[in-house]
Order: sequence, then structure tokens, then C-alpha cells
Amino acid sequence: MQKKSRASPDKRRTCEVAFKAEALRLADESRSTQAAARALGINPKLLYRWHQEQVVAEVGSVEVAREQEVRGLRAANNGWRKNLTF
Repeated sequence: MQKKSRASPDKRRTCEVAFKAEALRLADESRSTQAAARALGINPKLLYRWHQEQVVAEVGSVEVAREQEVRGLRAANNGWRKNLTF
């Protein structure tokens, strides 16, 4: 006995570009991505995936975006370390 998939491609909801943009804006302004997803009635994983797609569209790849973020965090961390006194 084979299991049937839950959602066939023709039954999936499609979201308009404007809705995705508004959802991402709301998630950025919200303290919790999960709370924003609940307010919009969508799965939080979907919101995370849209965010990753947006990053790739803006920067070119997720790895490039992470490298830039890591460099910035390391620079900030080094700045804080210099200001610490023991």
C-alpha cells in the first residue's frame, strides 16, 4: 500500500509577490518570525524559506550573505574585546 502525498501540486496555495513582500516586512519588524507567521496564517517554515529566497536574490547566495554577516560580527566582537578591562 502506497501513501498518497498530502498536497498535490495543483492544490497548493500560491501567494502573490505583494503578499510575500508584506509578510517579510512584517517578520522583519516583529520580534518573532513565528508570531508574524501565525498572524498571517502561514507556516513559519514558509516565511523562513521566503527570507532565504530574498537573501539569495539580493546577494547572490546564502553563503555570501552569511560571510558578510560573520565578518561584521567578528569586527564588532573585536571592538568590544578591546574595550574590556579585567
